[in-house]
Amino acid sequence: MDLKLSHCFIAVHDHDKALAFYRDALGLKVQSDVSFEGMRWVTLTPPAQPEVEIVLEPPNADPNASEADHQAITDLLAKGMLRGVIFTTDDCDATFERIASSGADVLQEPKDQPYGVRDCAFRDPSGNLIRFNQPRKT
Repeated sequence: MDLKLSHCFIAVHDHDKALAFYRDALGLKVQSDVSFEGMRWVTLTPPAQPEVEIVLEPPNADPNASEADHQAITDLLAKGMLRGVIFTTDDCDATFERIASSGADVLQEPKDQPYGVRDCAFRDPSGNLIRFNQPRKT
């Protein structure tokens, strides 16, 4: 069995602010920008992995969720409690400088971790944790 990641989903409260981060600061390519029934989905791909799609979706996108569930997700997003994604980079320090210069919310400057990577972290405009790691050369 050959499994590959195809899509991952990140809840965002404002797609235009999210695009300023994911497209403009990170350099991801917009594949689609779709509105349907008052909601919007934007799909982006990393230039080095065009087969992987990152979908920016509203926190209330699941039509089967109850109103209480929608509110809980919205509340968790507002607190920054939903997970985002981890990107691999070949130069953590340069990646950090580029993203930090965009005005992104810095959580952690580049740091060597005991588990074998040098990494840094930011919050996207919706509060999602986004990490960038560079495997250390052995």
